[in-house]
Amino acid sequence: MLDLEALDFQKSQGLVTVVTQDARTSEVLMVAHADREALAKTIATGEMHYRSRSRGLWRKGETSGNVQKVVSLTADCDGDSVLARVIPAGPACHKGMRSCFADAFVPDALTALDQVIAERASSRPADGPQKSYTRQLLADRNLRLKKVGEETAEFLVACADGDKERATEEAADVVYHLIVALRGLGASLEDVRARLAARHAQPAR
Repeated sequence: MLDLEALDFQKSQGLVTVVTQDARTSEVLMVAHADREALAKTIATGEMHYRSRSRGLWRKGETSGNVQKVVSLTADCDGDSVLARVIPAGPACHKGMRSCFADAFVPDALTALDQVIAERASSRPADGPQKSYTRQLLADRNLRLKKVGEETAEFLVACADGDKERATEEAADVVYHLIVALRGLGASLEDVRARLAARHAQPAR
C-alpha cells in the first residue's frame, strides 16, 4: 500500500494530485486532489477520499452512493501524484457520466465485444433469417452451453497439437462464447474484471 511518508505534500501546499482509474478497464475516471488526511482515510477505509478547497475532506459517493473501492494506490516518480486504481460503484463525474473524460475513452477489443453483446441482449430478438447468431445464443441456454463446450474442446485440441495460430483463433471463439454465456445469466465481462481486480488487491499468499 502507499507510503505516505514518501509523498511530497509541500510542493502544492499540502496536496497531491490523484488520477483515479477504473481497475477493470484502465479508463481514467477523474482527477482530484488529496492531502495526507484524505489518503490516510482512503487507506483505512478502502474507499477513495479527496480534499478540495471548497468542500474540504470528502468521501467519493458519500451522498450519491457512487463509492470507489480501492484496488491500489501508487505514487509517481516525484512523489507529488498518486495513481488510484479503483472499482467504481457508479459514475465518477458529477454530470452523471461514468468518467470526466468519457468522450476520450476508446474501449479495448474485449470491452467493445462485451458492449455489442449487451446491446444484442437488451434489444428484441429479430425473427427470420436476419436474426443474429448472438441473439440465437442468448435465446437458447442449451445452445449456449453446447457451443462453450465445443469451442473449449477445439481449443484444447489445438493446444495439444501445438498449433499456436489455431489455438489463438479457438481461444477468441471461447472468449466470445463465454461472454455470451455470462450475459445470458445477467452477468458481464465487467463482473469478471471486478472479481479479478479484487483478487489482485488481496495480499499475496
